[in-house]
Amino acid sequence: MTTALITGSTAGIGAAFARRLAADGHNLVLVARDTKRLREQATELHDRHGIEAEVLTADLAEDAGIESVAARLADRKNPVDLLVNNAGFGNKGHFLDVPMADELRMLKVHCEAVLRLTAAAAQGMRERGRGGVVNVASVAAFVPRGTYGASKAWVVQFTQGAARDLAGSGVRLMALAPGFVRTEFHQRAGMGTDNIPGWMWLDADKLVSAALADLARGKTLSVPDPRYKVLTGLAKVAPRGLLGGITSKTGRKYGPQ
Repeated sequence: MTTALITGSTAGIGAAFARRLAADGHNLVLVARDTKRLREQATELHDRHGIEAEVLTADLAEDAGIESVAARLADRKNPVDLLVNNAGFGNKGHFLDVPMADELRMLKVHCEAVLRLTAAAAQGMRERGRGGVVNVASVAAFVPRGTYGASKAWVVQFTQGAARDLAGSGVRLMALAPGFVRTEFHQRAGMGTDNIPGWMWLDADKLVSAALADLARGKTLSVPDPRYKVLTGLAKVAPRGLLGGITSKTGRKYGPQ
């Protein structure tokens, strides 16, 4: 049985990855800040699917949290075969309205933690000649969307660059760029979602199925829905000035993901 480590595993996309991978027979290392929720999740997945679920409490906005997860990924005796860097959050408000400490905390989680954990996992995977990393980004990576969009654009560029560097090693790296997904994400950020059109919402479980299929195909970027494939394609050819005007009016209202 292989082992998958998922950050931000207790809700949303992370929980959907945990459900799917457990159902497929993978042992899990579940990472989040809330120990109680982690233990409840581990017990449920173990009882339902008969897999082993390890709990690792860590705050990836802190060096100690990143270091504890990196140490688990570097454990050669208990190797991790798939890393899902899913932990993340959004800040409500325009640039300069959000406290700088909150902006830096976001970059710590979205960029530094992703860099350090990907490196910790990929080193052992390259030695074994197999393994995979899924770094969760967002369609916000493809439009001018302030700090959040910039951090997710970094995730996409970093992941695809690292994937090229590791080509032929047996290690697959893929950036996952979802759109709006019904999770706790917006509620935690204090962002309203009532005005988001129904057609823009994605199902987390279907999203994960599409992402894992793309990873198996060797893709380095997964936009797991035809609707968002069209939107991201249009974003690539639309004038940046036009995109900036649209996203500045709608992005903070609807939320970053």
